[in-house]
Amino acid sequence: MKPSNTQTNEESQSLYAKSKKIHPRIVFGFFSRLKALSGVILLGLYYIVPWLQWDNHQAILFDLPARKFYILGITFWPQDFIFLTFLLIVAGLTLFFFTTLAGRLWCGFACPQTIWTDAFLWMERLVEGDRPKQIKLDKAPMSFRKFRIKATKHILWIIFSLFTGFTFVGYFTPIRELSEAVMTFNLSEAETFWLFFYAFATYGNAGWMREQVCIYMCPYARFQSAMFDKDTMIIAYDKKRGEPRGSRKRNNKEYKNSGLGDCIDCTMCVQVCPTGIDIRDGLQYQCISCSACVDVCDSIMDKMGYPRGLVRYTTENRLNGKTTHILRPRIFVYAGILLAMFITIGYTIGTRTLVELDVIRDRNSLFIETDDGLIENVYSLRIINIDNNPHIYEITASGIKGLQLIKDKELQIGAGEVMTVPVRLAVDYENLSQRSTPVTFTLTAKNNPELTVTEEARFLGPRR
Repeated sequence: MKPSNTQTNEESQSLYAKSKKIHPRIVFGFFSRLKALSGVILLGLYYIVPWLQWDNHQAILFDLPARKFYILGITFWPQDFIFLTFLLIVAGLTLFFFTTLAGRLWCGFACPQTIWTDAFLWMERLVEGDRPKQIKLDKAPMSFRKFRIKATKHILWIIFSLFTGFTFVGYFTPIRELSEAVMTFNLSEAETFWLFFYAFATYGNAGWMREQVCIYMCPYARFQSAMFDKDTMIIAYDKKRGEPRGSRKRNNKEYKNSGLGDCIDCTMCVQVCPTGIDIRDGLQYQCISCSACVDVCDSIMDKMGYPRGLVRYTTENRLNGKTTHILRPRIFVYAGILLAMFITIGYTIGTRTLVELDVIRDRNSLFIETDDGLIENVYSLRIINIDNNPHIYEITASGIKGLQLIKDKELQIGAGEVMTVPVRLAVDYENLSQRSTPVTFTLTAKNNPELTVTEEARFLGPRR
């Protein structure tokens, strides 16, 4: 029999659960203080670092128009892109390392989505009150008081989001110049777009979407299980100790005779969860390991006079009474790879040459024979002074007896400048033993002999 339209609609609706707003209850404890400290430090660094100066320029600045990245006194150029590749690999391996060792520490204590969401929740509590007051306000019909409270909250969110977007742009445009541009309404189109775009993203993700980003948008939640094993630190509920659940009076010492476990079924662990899950249902991908349920459960256990740790930060093996191996082979493998990469990156950056030389041979003519009987080759030297100071460079060439280098101007190059200089090499025909001879260009700063670089090229002559 063909189903009715009502049955069809009911079946269709059952496939989709409408998102319900979560009002996390505020919690106090060791992990909540640790999380708050992490948020203050990370947000402080984000908002303060652009204002710091180093060697007369912004300490961290990604100057895209000039194609220069300033990071704590070191200037990186587009040709240093390999370092960015290495850093991304290191970031990924670091995430794998800490996930294998201690679960989703990144999600709970350092992820930007978590940090900014906590900041928005703090402003929401400041204006609307704690969880019960927020729920009551949301259920109340619209009134002038409700509109005033909601508007105040959103104004705070918008101001904070705009300041966040302004700071973000300040990492790409010198923030002091950006401040003047904002005050005089003289922002460029790109600066205006990215300021409002990042502000909108902050306002939407941290103010409205919140846990939806973690549950549905973040890929990390999906593949984290591949890095977990039974010795990975997780947030877990001790089912053997807590079940069966049941309410009881605070001073009831005979609850075990009634067949009850330590869990009093107060649901506080659910009320403090920012993603709205029940940790008593077991490990779930929605859990971001913020440890709020640990703190609140410990406080309930204290009130009841029970031992702490019904919900705790532990491993699956330890939870089942087995031996836990925190330091295991995969931990040492990740640590070894990370250490090797850090040493490689540090050594490469520390020993890199602050001047680069590219030699491009003129392809329009193989060689020129002068009236003096000399054979000439023409080259273009592309010199990049990566140093933060200007230099006058001396260029020499070697590889053939009697080789002469002829240039038209002095090689004075400013900090971070690129110069292309035409030069000619001339040699007596009698000193050429073959048609193609290797030559070496050497570029040296006059005021700093250690600042030197060499580049190989070919000198072409007539057939012998």
